[in-house]
Amino acid sequence: MIHDLQLTEDLAEEYQEFINTEDFANHKLSHYVADVQRVYCADNRPWVIGYSGGKDSSAIMSLVYLALLGLKKEDRTKQVFVVTSDTLVETPVVVNHINDSLTAIQSGAKRDGLPITCHKVVPENDQTFWSSLLGKGYPAPTRSFRWCTERMKINPVSDFIKSKVSQFDEVIVVLGSRSQESASRAQVIAKHKIDGSRLARHTTLANAFIFTPIDTWGVDDVWKILRLCHLVTKETPYGTKNIWSNDYDLEWENPWGGKNLTLWNLYKDSSGQGECPMVIDETTPSCGNSRFGCWTCTVVTRDRAMESLIQNGEEWMAPLLEFRNQLAVTTDPALKDEYRNYKRRTGKVSYQYAKEGEDITQERKHVPGPYWMKYRQQWLRELLELDKRYKSEDRGIELITEKELHAIRQEWIKDPNEPDWNDSLPTIFREVYGYDLDWVYDDSASFGKDDAQLITELCEGFDVTPEMIMKLIELEVSMDGLSRRSGIANKVSSILKKDWGSLDEIKNKHSELQSKAEYDVHQQEIDRYNTELQLLDAQLNKEF
Repeated sequence: MIHDLQLTEDLAEEYQEFINTEDFANHKLSHYVADVQRVYCADNRPWVIGYSGGKDSSAIMSLVYLALLGLKKEDRTKQVFVVTSDTLVETPVVVNHINDSLTAIQSGAKRDGLPITCHKVVPENDQTFWSSLLGKGYPAPTRSFRWCTERMKINPVSDFIKSKVSQFDEVIVVLGSRSQESASRAQVIAKHKIDGSRLARHTTLANAFIFTPIDTWGVDDVWKILRLCHLVTKETPYGTKNIWSNDYDLEWENPWGGKNLTLWNLYKDSSGQGECPMVIDETTPSCGNSRFGCWTCTVVTRDRAMESLIQNGEEWMAPLLEFRNQLAVTTDPALKDEYRNYKRRTGKVSYQYAKEGEDITQERKHVPGPYWMKYRQQWLRELLELDKRYKSEDRGIELITEKELHAIRQEWIKDPNEPDWNDSLPTIFREVYGYDLDWVYDDSASFGKDDAQLITELCEGFDVTPEMIMKLIELEVSMDGLSRRSGIANKVSSILKKDWGSLDEIKNKHSELQSKAEYDVHQQEIDRYNTELQLLDAQLNKEF
């Protein structure tokens, strides 16, 4: 029974009727409200609610909010931290919805005297999508190389949870995971379930526990609580159908205020594609085909959600979809050699390992490295031009942050394969925006455009790769003035061991080394046999 509701009497009565009469997965909603209240009041461990802004996390937020409203003020002792992970490349309309929702939740909690605070976490500057793809040259994510999930979603949320564990010793993470939505996630939670408890142990974080109050709900139950309405069975020209009832005046109203009409339309306009779950570890299913996620996502073949949004009135997002599709093209195996360096970021040329049953004498397939610098520069310019356009249209979005630009610039200057001796990023920015940021310039920088050109010309007369000489000089400059130059030999050796030259030159060199290695192996065997024959011959001479 709800006590001390900070709502009007009529509104409280409507909520109370809904809670006590409406069925959710074979139980009245009051059953789940009581369940949440029981777990909340059982101990002093604070809660962290994973909020993605989608339907499931919105449903769990509504349930928890109602449960806290139903407790007496003196029982609302534990803090509840609502955390959302902003990858900085979320679909813009979803970002606006999440920001509005967090503001409404925070305002409602303050009004109702609930211990709820909202927090947004973002990736580290050198771990964002753009600092990774444009800065380091990471290829656009694919199903087989999905580097984005951990660094952009898991790590920021994990760091937040760890900070609360450090502060409170233990925390309970509340998620909107449902068995119907994700069978694999349900199996993982069941595996880590604590006997006799509603909690499960976090799969990776010590002293963190998982609570999933709506794990038995279906998708209709989720929309039921979000719209405060119910389904009725009716005969239609298309047969027996479940139809949403519109009996309640509170249709689409949240307990903290505001409506879910925007959320409903997002799902409707995206043809039911769904949203990315709140990812807290590697067992949480990532976006895949059912997604409201990053507008840059290339894991899916087509971004049907964004296509549908554009078709339903968000035409201004069309250039974003075009940009995303441009990145998706680069994941075509037939085009990898065009867009990507033949060397990895280690400076070495890599080849695929032989699979079981394959002939090890066959030539291994070459594995390409990061994007060529020229494409990264081209894409950054196009991204900045889009960002400038949307700012002039007052779209209220930022496609790339200033901190990311500084991180990308440093990655370009220090690139292991193609150092940007020209320091081109400030120039690109100035040409697009017409002004400069507060760039940090290193007076001890090793090279400029003229220096690099001079070394290149000097190396033409010798069988020496200019990039290798530049890296050696750069190392020497970085060690200048240090009282101890420990490890310099290893650093010089590391540079010399990198693959220098064109791909054909490197392949020939590798082939020669392999032939020499094979000769050495056989020669060692011959030498061993000769030694054994000599010993045997000496033994025979001794006997006879």
